[in-house]
Amino acid sequence: MVLKKIEILAPAGNEECAYAAINAGADAVYLGLTAFSARDSAENFDIEKLSDLCSYAAVLGVKVYVALNTIVKDGEVDDFIKSAVAACNAGASAIIIQDIYIGSVIKKRYPQITLHLSTQAGACNAYGARMAKEHGFSRIIAARETPLEDLSTMSDIIECESFVQGALCTCFSGQCYFSSFVGGNSGNRGRCKQPCRKKYSWNRSGFESLAYRLSLSDLCVGEYFAKLIDAGVSSFKIEGRLRRPEYVAAAVTYYKKLLEGSAQDSDKINLKRAFNRGNYTKGLAFGQDKSFLSSAVAGHIGEFVGNVSVQNGKYVCKSSQRCGIGDGFKILRGGVDIGGGAFGESTKDGFILKTFQRLKNGDKVFLTTDSGLMQRINLQERKRDCSVTVKISVGKPVSVEIDGNVYEIGEAVERAQSRSLTESDVVRCFNKTDKYPFNVKIIVEIVDSAFIAAGKLNAVRREAYKRYFDSFLNIEKIEYLPTDYSVKTNNNCLTAVIARSFDGLSADIGILKPDDYSLIDENLYRHFKGEKFLYVPPFMTTQEAEKIITAARPFDGIYCDGVWGEQLSRETGKPLFAGTGFNISNGLQLSEVKAKYVALSKEISVAEAKKLSADNVFYLTAGNIKLMDLIYCPFEKTCNKCDKKNLYTLTDEGGRNFPVRRYKTSDCRFEVYNCADLVCKNDFCGALVDCTNVVANQVCGAVNDEEKLKKIFKNYTRGHSANTVL
Repeated sequence: MVLKKIEILAPAGNEECAYAAINAGADAVYLGLTAFSARDSAENFDIEKLSDLCSYAAVLGVKVYVALNTIVKDGEVDDFIKSAVAACNAGASAIIIQDIYIGSVIKKRYPQITLHLSTQAGACNAYGARMAKEHGFSRIIAARETPLEDLSTMSDIIECESFVQGALCTCFSGQCYFSSFVGGNSGNRGRCKQPCRKKYSWNRSGFESLAYRLSLSDLCVGEYFAKLIDAGVSSFKIEGRLRRPEYVAAAVTYYKKLLEGSAQDSDKINLKRAFNRGNYTKGLAFGQDKSFLSSAVAGHIGEFVGNVSVQNGKYVCKSSQRCGIGDGFKILRGGVDIGGGAFGESTKDGFILKTFQRLKNGDKVFLTTDSGLMQRINLQERKRDCSVTVKISVGKPVSVEIDGNVYEIGEAVERAQSRSLTESDVVRCFNKTDKYPFNVKIIVEIVDSAFIAAGKLNAVRREAYKRYFDSFLNIEKIEYLPTDYSVKTNNNCLTAVIARSFDGLSADIGILKPDDYSLIDENLYRHFKGEKFLYVPPFMTTQEAEKIITAARPFDGIYCDGVWGEQLSRETGKPLFAGTGFNISNGLQLSEVKAKYVALSKEISVAEAKKLSADNVFYLTAGNIKLMDLIYCPFEKTCNKCDKKNLYTLTDEGGRNFPVRRYKTSDCRFEVYNCADLVCKNDFCGALVDCTNVVANQVCGAVNDEEKLKKIFKNYTRGHSANTVL
């Protein structure tokens, strides 16, 4: 099989990781700045460090993508766009943006900026691909949940990047509010505290014990890479801006060798030792597999190296693997993590394990810290081959030609008074490439008896190499233009209600949320007197979205939590209610979005929302708070044993109960709701009420009456209405 050129795209949480990726053979790296990064806890880059890296990468033909992929608040728009302009002026090849509307404005103002649509935007079908292209994006980073068929469809529309390695978010990207509402730190702002990696229990038989019920295994597409290529994917993305250089190097090396057809078992072993959660899954592009969930171990499990044998009070790991001082281990019993250990000393058939845990015969030992990993990966510093010709003639400046680029440097060369300059003097000098990644082949031409002092010759070399180095990053500087937009604030007294049935409901707008999209009973909405909208989930395949067109015919419009819903609305002529999942949090978005009605982000406060109030704007005021959309089965697809309840309960270690709704499209999907319901006062714009899991008419009669709502819900929260997210 002849494979097309595929980009290996590596994470760079800091400089060390960036250079590890480049030296391992990455075609591109992606990184965050000190602001607006979805990995805020990574070291990230300031503009000076970014500029240095971009120059270095350009010499080696490596691209640098800068991720500005968080939601942007109203007072941050100028700084956000300034950051994008500054990154491009520093040499960034493209900017990765979550906010499709800010991206659209950037592209109109600065057409020379290349934009990639972040996976946080939730592009998961043909509608998302077309929308990204129409808004000026050159590439989409497909949602991790996108099936192979849709990757193929999307790749025919726009360049497509797909994750092949690394951590998987349990929630559909861009729609997670778990960390935000449970701990006040928003994943959409780059500060996720990963509550999905904690222990939970389900109220379902076989899943009652506390375990890591929402923790997913790490993605490793591995040998399935050819299927992604056949689907048209052009960039293989490795997740891991919070991981170490050896992980980055091992991952790049593995996928580079897979593409070259030279991968060996040792390359996969190195990768597993660098980081491996759950012994890997091939991901949802290929359908949910048995290893998709990692309920026993939430962290790095490493590589299995042997079993424990208790001998004379010592714990011997019987293993054929060679381990040494500095290596660390994780020990599992019955698949459950019971503790860690360290290398003690070698034995005839393995090694002694030092640990504070009480171990038993048969306990499994996994290597999680391999002290010799970087040496074994054996990275060579990546260099550019350069042909350098140095011409030295009396009475003329030194001429240095590097790959056809001629630089005349310094003062006129003097005639030698005693010892003449030799060819070996010049070669020795120019073999020093300082900080520059050059592998030089030097030709020297000396005319007459010339002499240059060693210090001056060194200065000539440094200047020549600097000019050549700088020539690779030929940037047309962009001048920042102040952003000009305004929101005409106005009050809106309408009430919109999300409900699974409109029975007895009295509201201005009803948003029907079916339990089964293939069986939408007209009795659920037929007698409702207000405007009727059909709720469209944030994730749908192209085929599922096309079926929505038929299902939505009896309705006045569609309410969608995925930004791609705007494209669906435009192509079908159905009015759009842009849901909270659009994460509308600034006036620029509000001026760009094409929707009849707009719900503001549930992560902004009342004070922030008031500045965005308009006659078509709604704010989530009361009811259930959806935290996550799960595009997989949390019960491991044990369909033949499933009780198929519409509502489950997920309970954390502190005893908090999170309602989880099951619904059906072509497969079962799940929505996780907050343990407390929302109660807040809204006297400035339309009230959006979520009654997915409560009786709608009871709640609607109490909208904006906080005391009544408190009595209805009992367990309630003000959410972010008073305290905004960080």
